[in-house]
Amino acid sequence: MKSCGSPEHSLKGQERMHTYPEAVVIEEQGLRDGIQNERVILPTGLKLEIIDQLVAAGLTHLQVASFVHPRAVPQMADAAELCAGLKPAAGVAYSTLVLNAKGMERALDAGLRWVEVSLSASDAHSRANVNQSLALARSRMAQMVRRGKDAGLRLRGSVQCAFGCRLQGRVAPDLVLDMVAEQLSLGVDEIKLADSTGMAHPGAVQELCGRVREAAAGKPVWLHLHDTEGKGLVNVLAALQVGVRHFDTSFGGLGGCPFIRGASGNIATEDFAVMLHQMGIATGIDVAQVAAVSRRLEQFLGKSLAGKIHRLARRDDIELFSEPADSP
Repeated sequence: MKSCGSPEHSLKGQERMHTYPEAVVIEEQGLRDGIQNERVILPTGLKLEIIDQLVAAGLTHLQVASFVHPRAVPQMADAAELCAGLKPAAGVAYSTLVLNAKGMERALDAGLRWVEVSLSASDAHSRANVNQSLALARSRMAQMVRRGKDAGLRLRGSVQCAFGCRLQGRVAPDLVLDMVAEQLSLGVDEIKLADSTGMAHPGAVQELCGRVREAAAGKPVWLHLHDTEGKGLVNVLAALQVGVRHFDTSFGGLGGCPFIRGASGNIATEDFAVMLHQMGIATGIDVAQVAAVSRRLEQFLGKSLAGKIHRLARRDDIELFSEPADSP
């Protein structure tokens, strides 16, 4: 099976409606967002084996845990132990998610150098997720960022429910932009918009991402998409068209928030990589190896995962994906 790292063909000679990048950056979130909603607990040793497999498959950014209360998210109870077992790898960044000051302290104790500090733009979701009003959570953001910067961390600020919330309804884009501006003013190195409840559509993605990229003034803008309404990959396409180059994905399409009814998984890493390869956009990912991880988790969890490509990749004698078409 072929890797998606270096496409053999490109769209040379074909007129494009938009200018797409030569490559994108992917952060694999399967062992954080992916498993956090699963009842079958993954042992730490299995998680570490999966991380090794994902690194071997070409993933260079992996969010491996969140430092949250284990009673709220039992899958993350071993976050410190997991971080202690990570194998350093050249060019590979392991990150974690924190939601409050205590989580930041635990992340610092664990020794990770990449930390995502996240708030929800929905007051209802913030109360369900971290037991804090949106106003209170925002007031405590500066403390978390200051602590991380003093420790020399690379920090990513993120806004959850940036495209709407199923608990609350519409989230005003101006509120999201104000939260982004606030995080940038605190000195975060990167910004992320998270479609936590899967309500984004291409028009909203292009409008909000375009404005956030302008506000970020060259700092990386990440997009975290869920496929709740089946629009995950079309939202990727919309984001690419307005210059987004950094995306979260999850092997097999695992994922979902424990505090949002009906929340479904992230866009599948394999599906994402294959689509981009077909467009002539490199990801550096060996799809077959990631697909093997997804099938391994299907067996362990005793369920089918939502992604598509890991099913097609079961046989070695089939063409895994269509090549980009040559010009006539």
